[in-house]
Amino acid sequence: MSSKGMCPVAHGANTEQGDSPAWWPKSLNLDILHQQDAKTNPMGSSYDYRDALRTLDVDALKKDMKALLLDSQDWWPADWGHYGGLMIRMAWHSAGTYRIADGRGGAGTGNQRFAPLNSWPDNVNLDKARRLLWPIKKKYGNQISWADLMILAGTIAYESMGLKIFGFSFGREDIWHPQKEVYWGSEKEWLQKSGGEGSRYSGERDLENPLAAVMMGLIYVNPEGVDGNPDPLKTAQDIRTTFLRMAMNDEETVALTAGGHTVGKSHGNGDAANLGPVPEAADINEQGLGWMNHQTRSIGRDTVSSGIEGAWTTHPTQWDNGYFHLLLNYEWELTKSPAGAWQYAPINIKEEDKPVDVEDATIRCNPMMTDADMAMKMDPEYRKISERFYQDQAYFSETFARAWFKLTHRDMGPKARYFGPDVPKEDLIWQDPVPAGNTQYDIQATKTKILAAGLSSVDMINTAWDSARTYRDSDKRGGANGSRIRLAPQKDWEGNEPERLSAVLAAYETIAKDTGASIADIIVLAGNISIEQAAKAGGFSVQVPFTAGRGDATPEMTDIESFEVLEPLADGYRNWLKQHYVVTPEELLLDRTQLMGLSAVEMVVLIGGMRVLGTNYGGTKHGVFTDREGVLSNDFFVALTDMGYTWKPTGRNSYDVVDRKTEKTKWTATRVDLVLGSNSVLRSYAEVYAQDDNQKKFIDDFVASWTKVMNADLSL
Repeated sequence: MSSKGMCPVAHGANTEQGDSPAWWPKSLNLDILHQQDAKTNPMGSSYDYRDALRTLDVDALKKDMKALLLDSQDWWPADWGHYGGLMIRMAWHSAGTYRIADGRGGAGTGNQRFAPLNSWPDNVNLDKARRLLWPIKKKYGNQISWADLMILAGTIAYESMGLKIFGFSFGREDIWHPQKEVYWGSEKEWLQKSGGEGSRYSGERDLENPLAAVMMGLIYVNPEGVDGNPDPLKTAQDIRTTFLRMAMNDEETVALTAGGHTVGKSHGNGDAANLGPVPEAADINEQGLGWMNHQTRSIGRDTVSSGIEGAWTTHPTQWDNGYFHLLLNYEWELTKSPAGAWQYAPINIKEEDKPVDVEDATIRCNPMMTDADMAMKMDPEYRKISERFYQDQAYFSETFARAWFKLTHRDMGPKARYFGPDVPKEDLIWQDPVPAGNTQYDIQATKTKILAAGLSSVDMINTAWDSARTYRDSDKRGGANGSRIRLAPQKDWEGNEPERLSAVLAAYETIAKDTGASIADIIVLAGNISIEQAAKAGGFSVQVPFTAGRGDATPEMTDIESFEVLEPLADGYRNWLKQHYVVTPEELLLDRTQLMGLSAVEMVVLIGGMRVLGTNYGGTKHGVFTDREGVLSNDFFVALTDMGYTWKPTGRNSYDVVDRKTEKTKWTATRVDLVLGSNSVLRSYAEVYAQDDNQKKFIDDFVASWTKVMNADLSL
């Protein structure tokens, strides 16, 4: 990646201007760190969703859900009297926004209720699915989140149609405000084609990182073909890229595509121009509903959603192998739906293979296939898998059930976070399994051995930080638990300083054998000890909280390819950039901070503390604004706010801190250091910690923030 290469994070769209006035385009927008403020949550601080889940009658909820699926409403009738297809699409589109690159998106927050997702073109009429679920949500109230309810609805729908599900976990907690930190693309219009300004593609067909969907407003690929131009082989390439970025291999991709299209139908029997505004733009009297058609009948057989019209199978409310039967045994020709969308129609199809009309079982209709479906037949690798699934229905069903479980649970993190009676017993490698750790060892004796190992405080702090900083609150992956910093690929990451790391881990392995503690615990404990000593050197006695019981993962428990996306490309906390990027170092810092689940205040206090502790990557002195390096003090903030200095640029990301009187360089700094003094909000925090009466507050806040990072992957 060159300095003008692909950006590893959310670009300036979320961190430069955002909601700031356009006349301050260089002002760093901290909104990414202020999402989901407690003031937006109507439940209050005393509400604990897991406690509420313990009172949930799961059997009664499932019974009510199955009854709702067959309770067709006049205002939005069910196709063939079964809402299964609609609920599955809602659940799929909730989960399908997940992308592995940054762990954002997905089903874990109920974000589909809010803009922009509630108004995406690909989510047409899913507002009706959520409104149909309201009676159940109203009945069970705080015992079930919207996030869980939407995924449960899709899962129960499959079960009611005959699929043996792999499992289900509760535990997704609702958010109460749109997720502005998620970068959905830089396009200025829905369904913008590739090429031109704002395109998410470069080169021949290189999709911008971290995006997975091919167009703004789609969950994955365009069903009509690349940029709406039918070509199954080109669409296959898009599908492979998109599903890989959703953490799915070819077999899972075919299973999900086929399984998703085994039930339900697409809707395009009408004029899309008659549809009204999306939910976020609709009149107040629509009460949160969008795409309303007040000109024609617009329900039942006359519904318009995607614009594509028809079912994929003969029996769209049954789990069977009908998808492959029709796809592989018939030839298909390109045609258009009544709404004008490209789709494929079967040639010389037998009457008995046609599905019946959604409202009148005496009428039979042509099935259809999309360009994405034809890719399952035309692409050589997808074709092999499709043939195998067609010949072995049981294998297809099991593969799909597992893939559906993965799709709908991928962003929930390790299995320890799962909840409920249907959690599968099997450990799956994509869940990043970690064995239980020992809690019975002598912690004080372990501390003694750590101190006797002869390691520097900087080495111990940096190893603990590098191990824990991989945590992503977006999908609950990474963190110190498992001590995967010992394993490939993490042990070889440039940002982890492999040579230094290897020496530290060798010492920890010996201590682990002698004490019975896990290496994961030792890594964190050693960092804590070093901070306690650094505070003591400054005249403050503190005890850094420690929680024992982390386990050590094995190579067999670690999907190397999956973990590669967690590699940090920058770490402002250790003043390190792997290389220069299009975005600024401070923007990269905000992205990392948000992924770690930290606030702006926690970010500021951690940076100030890490600088004076001397933890910079490679031992550089940028931002080490102290004459007593290694002592945990507020010296960084005192110097940063001292007007006795001037700050002179010396390079793209380097500055001299010059004494006004002597005109000599006292220190050096980076953009990450100086943004804490230049940004008005961050400076207000820095001034708090620079005050003479807040030295103890700085120590306490640093310890609390450090502990939060170390324990992030242990909290439920």
